[in-house]
Amino acid sequence: MTNNDIFKKLRVAHKLRDDDIVKILELVDFRISKSELNAMFRNEDHPKYMECGDQVLRNFLNGLIIHLRGPMPKKKDVNNPK
Repeated sequence: MTNNDIFKKLRVAHKLRDDDIVKILELVDFRISKSELNAMFRNEDHPKYMECGDQVLRNFLNGLIIHLRGPMPKKKDVNNPK
């Protein structure tokens, strides 16, 4: 299974549109255009097909966690309690 397959399955499972995916990636300061996204969701034999790299998938997964759970709470400093 390729990164593109995983990305497609997550998109369908979470019922995400292109706008949603762009916003999720922006949560982790990763910018991508809608045309780049569409290229990743095309069939492999399409001339405009683009392979989804590890960095894109990793950032999407990290952004999806923030999208679903919210931002990670700040840890208290053990050496400097307030």
